[in-house]
Amino acid sequence: MKITCTKSDLLNGVNIVLKAVPSRTTMTILECILIDACSDNIKLISNDMELGIETMLFGEVSRNGMIAVNAKIFSEIVRKLPDSMVTIETDDNYQTTIRCENVVFTIAGKRGEDFSFLPDIDRTKSLTLSQFSLKEVIRQTIFSISDNDNNKIMTGELFEIDENILKVISLDGHRISIRKIELDTSYEKTKVIVPGKSLMEVSKILSGEAKDEVNIFMTKNHILFEFDSTKVVTRLIEGEYFKIDQMLSGDYETKLKVNKKELYECLERGALLIREGDKKPVIINIRDNTMEININSVAGTMHEEAEISKQGKDIMIGFNPKFLMDALRVIDDEEVSLYMVNPKAPCYIKNEEESYIYLILPVNFIA
Repeated sequence: MKITCTKSDLLNGVNIVLKAVPSRTTMTILECILIDACSDNIKLISNDMELGIETMLFGEVSRNGMIAVNAKIFSEIVRKLPDSMVTIETDDNYQTTIRCENVVFTIAGKRGEDFSFLPDIDRTKSLTLSQFSLKEVIRQTIFSISDNDNNKIMTGELFEIDENILKVISLDGHRISIRKIELDTSYEKTKVIVPGKSLMEVSKILSGEAKDEVNIFMTKNHILFEFDSTKVVTRLIEGEYFKIDQMLSGDYETKLKVNKKELYECLERGALLIREGDKKPVIINIRDNTMEININSVAGTMHEEAEISKQGKDIMIGFNPKFLMDALRVIDDEEVSLYMVNPKAPCYIKNEEESYIYLILPVNFIA
């Protein structure tokens, strides 16, 4: 194999596929990046058996072939090369020579045919949306997945398609995040659970441009995201997702509207007094058209008041301030509406159209 490309293109491609190289594995071939130049195209591929990434490089193929090279060593070499043209050449013993101006590296490679290639994905079921929309919906929900593998389903997000609506849902046992996107076309009803870690990596690669599209293909076991010159394949999480509709309620005893920025900054100030692992809640006391926010922790106390518009009963309720802040951070509205029933029932943050719903469980406190 012999290929030539620019250092910047090579580095960009390497940085993309590194996201699917496992940090620990008993299969040394998975610690590699596959350079595939068997056709006129140059592909970089990585695969940790749960997540696989393939990206295309612009360059010249002088001699066809493929080679698997250690991802850590190869990426560090590429990063340190001069900003110039790079030539990569292999011999029959899988020795790989990397040349760039006056720099020459030779490293041991592995037989490309031994690499675990990405699975072939049936392209029957698909949907298309903008990269901006996908990147945003991941950002607006990903924070409420669980990082505890004891319940695998909670580590993923539900992608539910119903006609021209894509609904994305995540939950971790303390809160639920729901976002709805209106699609340009109607699609067949579909539900899949996508690993949260894979979605995070997809989000990092997406350009986020509204004019750029991403095509999503779903099968029984896999989901494929295809955009620009990159493909990302991940194995789906098996099982049935939680019946979210049964957890949601339209009932409320108290509804309040508050300036989102003011509420967020108030919670941010109060959180300064809560150490990591400290279970002290922020206590919110709603009286008339005033919201009192109180923190009482080992580090100190804080009291602050904010003006609100209220309907219904007064209420005193406690929350983990981080959960409220996480939801407020990803809401673009200037004002937000909070719906509450009593100090032991969930609080809802949602808009009139319910294009977003954030459910947050309260925390017990001693008044």
